[in-house]
Amino acid sequence: MSDREVLARLRAELGDALDTTDASLEAARADKSGHASIGRPLAVMHARSVEDVQATLRIASATGTPVVTRGAGTGLAGGANAGPGEIALSVRAMDRILEVRPDDLLAVVEPGILNADLNRALAEHGLWWAPDPASRDISTVGGNIATGAGGLLCAKYGVVRDAVLGVDLVLADGRLLHLGHRTVKGVTGLDLTSLVIGSEGILGVVVAATLKLRRLVPGEVCTIAATFTDVGTAASACSAVTATGLQPAIMELLDAAALTYVAAFISALGTFLYYVMLLLGNNRRDE
Repeated sequence: MSDREVLARLRAELGDALDTTDASLEAARADKSGHASIGRPLAVMHARSVEDVQATLRIASATGTPVVTRGAGTGLAGGANAGPGEIALSVRAMDRILEVRPDDLLAVVEPGILNADLNRALAEHGLWWAPDPASRDISTVGGNIATGAGGLLCAKYGVVRDAVLGVDLVLADGRLLHLGHRTVKGVTGLDLTSLVIGSEGILGVVVAATLKLRRLVPGEVCTIAATFTDVGTAASACSAVTATGLQPAIMELLDAAALTYVAAFISALGTFLYYVMLLLGNNRRDE
């Protein structure tokens, strides 16, 4: 089937969810890695519902058209980059919190919600979702699940795989599966949820997720810095902290190269701010 015919079928069933504008096609080629596919995709489908995802995959399967699922496009590995002849299936607009059950410590959400937006909403209930990728302010929960994201707090609270109880998954032929459980002690059957986490859309498209939450614990954050003569000694100190039974939320080791880059960034930022202030001062004098 020709590209024109595929687009006609998509438009007939999904209407204005089909996006073929130059800006959208160009954006779907790349992620935050700086790399891009060799060309633009056939179209971008902006799914707003489970039914939109099902219809897109049914048409793609029937016409033999590859599909690349896309969230916020914040990945650094090119997994969401769509190329020529492919459909970029965006679930970014599916960003609702479907359910929050504080007593059961769970929430059900759509894949397009940003990690940070979810935690801001959960904070009203005294809860939070522990996975803490460095891109949490801009990355989606669906993207976190698709990539099996870790995060800065993973040593203490685990990675995404440890905080997802179940997923709703649309298969390539449009069938909808409900995988996993709504309880921590859900041990019957095959653990297909864990199989989906980190699969990057190979097995299907996640359209909802049941998340395992934690209660917010009041207290103050205490940050401690220490310097060492070499990396080996610093690594031994990290092991010593763990051996004591203490479990910090984060332990980060910066070697000489990393510190050099940090210093260069701070210097460049200071120079930039200096010229901004200088420019603002000149503008005020001109007024």
